[in-house]
Amino acid sequence: MNTLWFKAKRYGWGWYPCSWEGWAVLFIAIGGMTSNTIFVDNHSHSGSDTIIGSIVTNGSIIILLIALCYAKGEKPRWRWGGK
Repeated sequence: MNTLWFKAKRYGWGWYPCSWEGWAVLFIAIGGMTSNTIFVDNHSHSGSDTIIGSIVTNGSIIILLIALCYAKGEKPRWRWGGK
């Protein structure tokens, strides 16, 4: 049985979690980005160093999250509120 982890939004383009697996993936991604930013901030000298140092890792996490949403969710398309 192939269950969806993410459903397509009713308006616009994107997904939202609709199962416990989807919520777990979302919380892991948020936790990973938060811990990465805190780690980089503790080892940098200024705010710009923190931003520059965390862009690559946080961007990679976001790309992986979008790929997982695409693989385990409804196919994306622009929606205007219909079914």
